[in-house]
Amino acid sequence: MSRRRLLPPGRLRGLRVRLVVAFLLVAAVSALTTAGLTYREARNAILQRSQDMAVNDLRSQINSLAPELAVPPTHTDLESLRLQLERSGTSRDWDVRVRYRGVPGGDDAPPGSPVRLPAALEKSVEQRHVPAFQRVVRDGDPWLLIGMPVRRSDGEPSALFVYAQLPLNAEEANVEALVSAAQRGALPVLALSVLPALLAARGVLRPVRRLRQAAGRLAEGKLDTRLEVKGTDELAGLSRSFNDMAEELEASVAELRRLEANARRFAADVSHELRTPLAAMTAVTDVLDEDAAALDPDTASAVRLISQETGKLTRMVEDLMEVSRFDAGAAALHLDEVDVAETVRKTLQARAWQDEVGAELPDGVRARVDPRRLDVVVANLVGNALHHGGSPVHVRLHAPRPGADRLLLEVRDSGPGIDPQVLPHVFDRFYKADSARARSEGSGLGLAIARENVRLHGGTVRAANAPGGGAVFTVELPVRPPGGTPPGTAGDDGPKPDGTTAPAPGRPADPAPDTPGKEAAG
Repeated sequence: MSRRRLLPPGRLRGLRVRLVVAFLLVAAVSALTTAGLTYREARNAILQRSQDMAVNDLRSQINSLAPELAVPPTHTDLESLRLQLERSGTSRDWDVRVRYRGVPGGDDAPPGSPVRLPAALEKSVEQRHVPAFQRVVRDGDPWLLIGMPVRRSDGEPSALFVYAQLPLNAEEANVEALVSAAQRGALPVLALSVLPALLAARGVLRPVRRLRQAAGRLAEGKLDTRLEVKGTDELAGLSRSFNDMAEELEASVAELRRLEANARRFAADVSHELRTPLAAMTAVTDVLDEDAAALDPDTASAVRLISQETGKLTRMVEDLMEVSRFDAGAAALHLDEVDVAETVRKTLQARAWQDEVGAELPDGVRARVDPRRLDVVVANLVGNALHHGGSPVHVRLHAPRPGADRLLLEVRDSGPGIDPQVLPHVFDRFYKADSARARSEGSGLGLAIARENVRLHGGTVRAANAPGGGAVFTVELPVRPPGGTPPGTAGDDGPKPDGTTAPAPGRPADPAPDTPGKEAAG
């Protein structure tokens, strides 16, 4: 439950969060843009309406009162006209100034008059004889300034000019109220936008999630995985591409498996067919070896060469058959309780390696293993170290730690070590780092067979370079491996009644182990 409630840090930068944030940003930008445009248009409309009404009202009052003005008017007449215009505009609360050219005191604003218009506005009104108006801000308050020329009844310009200023505080208050309402409505709009954002993100991510799950199933080996394609958008196209890829991959893997099965079957069949003639050839070469001393030197050398190459070919065929059993799943364990140290000593003694190999084998380390397969593992690792590493070779057995159920067996040589580029491939079949060394003493399967035997016990084997030089192969085996099969299982060889291990039919009792790994290491 806590795992579902608490999002990991990576989820905070996930596609869902990014889609929701992008949707909200678009909504916020749209709301702000709309609010800005609405504010500008509403403000202009409100101010323009007030401006037009004020100009029309002032013109109407002038047209009503100006004809009654005497010509030329006195200063008292102008003051009376001003007062009448201001009283008529009580609802608008404007201030008025009247100017008449040629009348003493009428050319300038009277002392203390609040109406102060820009000189440019007055000049435009008096020279062009057209109404003019301007919105200004004084001490933080908006004002509308109006200049109105008065024409005579015959339409000709007169010397009378009326100037007025009107406060626009009420209009600005209306605009501010509109902005406040827009701001108060923006937050609920953004909050409500979360729901469509989540729905939109869900609609986008559902195909992506299905694609991820399908890719995971494909990675697990379920090559028949397909996606349901809906719609014609980009995600539907991606699903179709995934299905095409999965179909091609399934066909390719099926073809590779078929070719691999044919190759394994061919190797197994060839190995099986070669066993019988090789057994006869081995018997003949054994007889020839016994009589080689009585032959002339050239013939004796040829006989020994034939015997040696026949032995190599026999071991290669046996290794191929062993690999075929592993590939077919026919290899089985014949477990027995043995002294591991004694088993390793017998392996070294059987191959006369006591003088070349130093051993640290503590007694009393017992484990339930397949003696024949353990013999193969040790023989291949030690033989590999002698042939491709360097003497002296050290074999060391580590007893299981208290409470542990796994033992360690190390084989260390004194050679130059393994090239780091070759190290990951030392257990590959037929791998050779130097392509020029096409011919070697072994089949190139020694380490691969050793690894399969260790795996069959439920253990592991790894290769590394020692800090002081040389290569180290470490085998880790469980003291009590799981499973196991009774002796006599088809396709494998079990221990004899006396506890010794019988070699496979046609296989020499003392095989010369080989390996592609250290051969690659050189």
